Amino acid sequence: MIFYGWRIVAAAFVVLFTAYGAQYCFGVFFAPLLDEFRWSRAGLSGVFSLYAFGYCVVGFPAGRLTDRWGPRAVVSAGAVFLGGALAAMALVRHLWQPYLIYGVVAALGMGTAYVPCHSTVVKWFARRRGLAIGVASTGASLGTFALPPLAQRAVTAAGWRAAYVVLGLCVFTALALSATVMRRDPRSLGLRPDGDDAAPAPASDARPGRGFGLRRAMHARAFWLIAAAFTATWLAVFIPLVHLVPFARDLGYDAGTGAWLVSALGAGAVGGRLVMGAVSDRIGRRPAIVTAMGVQALAFVGFATVQGLAGLVTTAIAFGLSYGTISALFPAIVGDFFGPEQAGSLVGFLFALAGSVAAWGPLAA
Repeated sequence: MIFYGWRIVAAAFVVLFTAYGAQYCFGVFFAPLLDEFRWSRAGLSGVFSLYAFGYCVVGFPAGRLTDRWGPRAVVSAGAVFLGGALAAMALVRHLWQPYLIYGVVAALGMGTAYVPCHSTVVKWFARRRGLAIGVASTGASLGTFALPPLAQRAVTAAGWRAAYVVLGLCVFTALALSATVMRRDPRSLGLRPDGDDAAPAPASDARPGRGFGLRRAMHARAFWLIAAAFTATWLAVFIPLVHLVPFARDLGYDAGTGAWLVSALGAGAVGGRLVMGAVSDRIGRRPAIVTAMGVQALAFVGFATVQGLAGLVTTAIAFGLSYGTISALFPAIVGDFFGPEQAGSLVGFLFALAGSVAAWGPLAA
């Protein structure tokens, strides 16, 4: 019999595929919104910055509620907020409306994706935690790869308003159905992590004294080192996701090419999440993360210097590889160091701290 934890991974995969795929479609809608309303690029970028700040902050209460109520109720609520907000974007006429609809309401829904899904998978696995997190989080990368070109086709064929309605309905349906599969942890079904018959061995980077709550973790030096590292690396992470399509237009390429560059980024992230998640189970989380951060730095040098399409594609793939690796291993390393019992609260707090800083990167850019 297949261990139920892999069903959790599959449900998390669908949630992340849908939510993050929809999020990265913002760059596709960015250009037609600018063309129709003649808003400034900085003004519209602020919508995404507010949204990113909001959903990162929401990750903390979403994580605590996941620890308390379980992921089913939290993800179901997110389906209503995120799907409804995307559909409502079809009604905007003035710049303050996307700030409210997308920047606030959609952020509430998106906040129920990353932290509840990843912290739940952390609870279901120990020995194969890196692999399970990598498979689940690959959904976000494949969503990045698949949905922006589809959204671009929908915008071209039916207009951006109709495309937003269809996107909102699809997001609501996928998240609501996935939520029915989610369960809090193995003990809720009388199981152990990984489906083992005996208690699991500690992960490669684990520390003694597992089972930290947030208050106890905040007294540990490692907790704040993790917070500083991920705040630093996420500070620039949203910039290509928002600006890559208009950046491609600045270099003389059409919007369709820009959408495919976002997809190339997503393809790179698939490798980072899936391959490096499994690799980190063998070599440890820290060497894998250090490698990814180095690749991310090189990718930003590439964005600052390349001109040709081949260079842009290579740089986007490299950035995606680093982004996917870091995003996948972040909750895994938190679970290794502090135990899975309060993973929702711990991952949520760190996600809120790092992400709320990173959210302002697109506006600054």
